[in-house]
Amino acid sequence: MRLDRLQDLYVDSLKDLFSAENQLVKALPKMAKAASTPELKKAFEEHLEETKGQVERLETIFEELETSPKGKKCKAMEGLIEEGKEVIEEEGMPAVVDAALIAAAQRVEHYEMAGYGCVRTYARLLGHTRAAELLQQTLDEEANADKKLTELAETGINIEAEYSGDGESEEQDQEKPARSMR
Repeated sequence: MRLDRLQDLYVDSLKDLFSAENQLVKALPKMAKAASTPELKKAFEEHLEETKGQVERLETIFEELETSPKGKKCKAMEGLIEEGKEVIEEEGMPAVVDAALIAAAQRVEHYEMAGYGCVRTYARLLGHTRAAELLQQTLDEEANADKKLTELAETGINIEAEYSGDGESEEQDQEKPARSMR
């Protein structure tokens, strides 16, 4: 595809995000299944439902553009998901694996936030007001998902991972002060 106009870049970037979101619809159930912490499992399941809504929003934008969303494979998301698969296949202490799942998921969220921030800006510049609003809604959801993952990590999972497998008794673990990463 030639990128001669901002409109070309906008459509190409939207196709990339459409591919990314559809890849995530397939990957998130696997991440949820791999999570040992109920809160993390729930966060992945909730974000799966949001992701399905994000796909629908993108389909709406493509309908308004009278353009097909197909024809592009998001190689970056493919790589990020492959890294997530590696985490899923790892053996280890459940809290440490959950911490690794959070890290993998946050890399995905940050990639998506960058992409949605760009296309939202393009939509505004091109006068696609409705699309810009839909894209902002998705950008807000991605930021909220990232925030939720950070909270899960900082208030429990990373702390538990820090003490996993250190050989100390449960009684000694209870005496340790809870630490925040903030």
